[in-house]
Amino acid sequence: MPGDNATGLREMSGPTHPDQARPGVHNPRRRSMLGYLVMTTRLPQLLLDCLDSLGDPFAGLPPHRRELFIARLRRWWPDLVNGLADVYSDPEQVGVRSVRLAAEAFAQRGDDLHSLDLTRSLQPDWFQQPGALGYAAYADRFAESLADVGKHAAYLRDLGVTYLHLMPLLQTRPAPNDGGYAVSDYRQVNPELGSVDDLRELTATLRGEGISLCLDLVLNHVAYEHPWAAAARAGDPQYRDYFSCYHDRSIPDAYDSTVPEVFPAFAPGNFTFDPDLSSWVWTTFNSYQWDVAWSNPDVFCEYADLVLWLANLGVEVLRLDAIAFIWKRLGTNCQNQPEVHAITHALRTLTRMACPATVFQAEAIVGPRDLVQYLGTGHHYGKVSDLAYHNSLMVQLWSMLATRDVHLATQALRALPATPSTTAWITYVRCHDDIGWAIDDGDARAVGLTGWGHRAFLSSFYSGTFPGAFARGLVFQENQATGDRRISGSLASLAGLEAATETGDAGDMRAAVARILLLHAVMLGWGGLPVVWMGDELGLLSDGGWDTDPRYGGDNRWAHRPRMPWSVAAEAAGDPEGAAGPAGAVLAGLTRLIAARASLDQLHASVASEVMLPSDPGVLLVRRDHPLGPLMCAYNMTEDWRPVPLHRLHEAGLGADCIDRISNAHPNIGDDGQVWMPPYASHWLTGRLGT
Repeated sequence: MPGDNATGLREMSGPTHPDQARPGVHNPRRRSMLGYLVMTTRLPQLLLDCLDSLGDPFAGLPPHRRELFIARLRRWWPDLVNGLADVYSDPEQVGVRSVRLAAEAFAQRGDDLHSLDLTRSLQPDWFQQPGALGYAAYADRFAESLADVGKHAAYLRDLGVTYLHLMPLLQTRPAPNDGGYAVSDYRQVNPELGSVDDLRELTATLRGEGISLCLDLVLNHVAYEHPWAAAARAGDPQYRDYFSCYHDRSIPDAYDSTVPEVFPAFAPGNFTFDPDLSSWVWTTFNSYQWDVAWSNPDVFCEYADLVLWLANLGVEVLRLDAIAFIWKRLGTNCQNQPEVHAITHALRTLTRMACPATVFQAEAIVGPRDLVQYLGTGHHYGKVSDLAYHNSLMVQLWSMLATRDVHLATQALRALPATPSTTAWITYVRCHDDIGWAIDDGDARAVGLTGWGHRAFLSSFYSGTFPGAFARGLVFQENQATGDRRISGSLASLAGLEAATETGDAGDMRAAVARILLLHAVMLGWGGLPVVWMGDELGLLSDGGWDTDPRYGGDNRWAHRPRMPWSVAAEAAGDPEGAAGPAGAVLAGLTRLIAARASLDQLHASVASEVMLPSDPGVLLVRRDHPLGPLMCAYNMTEDWRPVPLHRLHEAGLGADCIDRISNAHPNIGDDGQVWMPPYASHWLTGRLGT
């Protein structure tokens, strides 16, 4: 019933002094635990009273488990309050309610997950390792069901995958449902995929193969049909306060004057009138997705409980969907507000208490200058999300490929501040979404371009309308007022493989495959946690029949969400030399890159990537300094042979006897003293092997 869970969160037993036994309860074990807390911590009495009122969830746990939670509580309580203090007027009270949830989740956590917590505590950089590799897919496009996903775990393991992001799994409203992101019940799995028990079994299967499951948790909104929204429409004032509702248009109009539209064609405006509430409800993404009001501490506690519940199912990475939008402030664009990072800080701290094997991944596709805040800056440094999308790198990859010039990318990537050493970027070439050209106007001006002009060029190039463009993409959500045009299409189609397939030209085919591998080489060589989008390892083209399914309602992003062709995957896996066609060539080349990456300590995510000033406009140079020796990455973004002067290698701390770790051969040094790179080539250069 709507309200049952929230009521449990909202109603707490009255304060009970630690020395006063609860009526009818004699539990010396609880007295001992609370006595230990009093003696060894400086936790507030309010928190001790709260733990005493639990009925002791630790009673059935062995002593070392109880002691472990107490140690974590003592370590993380100040951080929890510090995060909440930036958001709520009574942070300790909200903190006490949150800790109660964490304690209950810890007590319910399975032995296998406690063991994983221990393992991850001893290797907290597990997601930063050079051998870490991600893979992302729509669950129903990758397999028929969650059980079927488990049957393909060996395919992922053989590719080198250690992290699998399946989208989206939770119960959603009927179509339209924003591609599955209009969640109607966070505690149920889409029945077409399976059940909650199937999800728990899948996480165990993947864990046995060394693969961590990543699942989406939509933080900004719920579906119109969600129990919270249904209760609000039914007149429950408690749940009405879960949403931003306004009786007239005065405040919505004030917000709309500064808040941009996310889907101007699909869902213009940011508010929807609901007749049951006789109010305008905040609906950033679609009229059927109601934004929740994080200014209400009850909402924080609801989501804290969901985070802990999902972690106890074995979900190891939570992708915090639409996180940039969760805090509203009049006079701003209502994105990237400081409270966003404080809320994430507090939620992350709760996982450190109850389930430290679980990490956070911020789904924040924002401007370059806002990116690093999702990993933590200031007093939130390193305490926000563990992972965040490097959207700027993805955009610059496509920009370099279209222009055959690296100056803008060098300017933009050098301008980004350093990230906390305990975090990692999610690096990617393609994802499930459209590509929006997040080109900073200041970066563009610095290299003699205009931001709007370059964005317009990229849209024309990748939609295939620019003269000589090899790309075959689709324009998504053109905004006539701003001229903004985003792009849909698979990586292979955008990189020229679709056009080459149409002409049948062997040279064009080889060039397209080389571009695909080049883009992956930059992604894999950046450090961080690289994520391959499903099908890109096979060079899958855009689905030309995407619009035959009426459920997609004109959303051409489904063009780059084809079903996984397992017969093609099997054929490609049996073609290790890539002789039979582009699928085998792409898979073989990517497999070599993945293996080379895993052997390079320099690609640990804690090591910073330093973009070097270019010596040739078509070659991107990146240096990574490591105690075992430097790594210099060189990427030829053009279809021509390009030189790298030998003195640039010396500048990076390397000599002429360096080794390209992708080919395990010396680079091609000409008589002119320059390293000559073939078209679309990648070099990962280190000192001689063994030195």
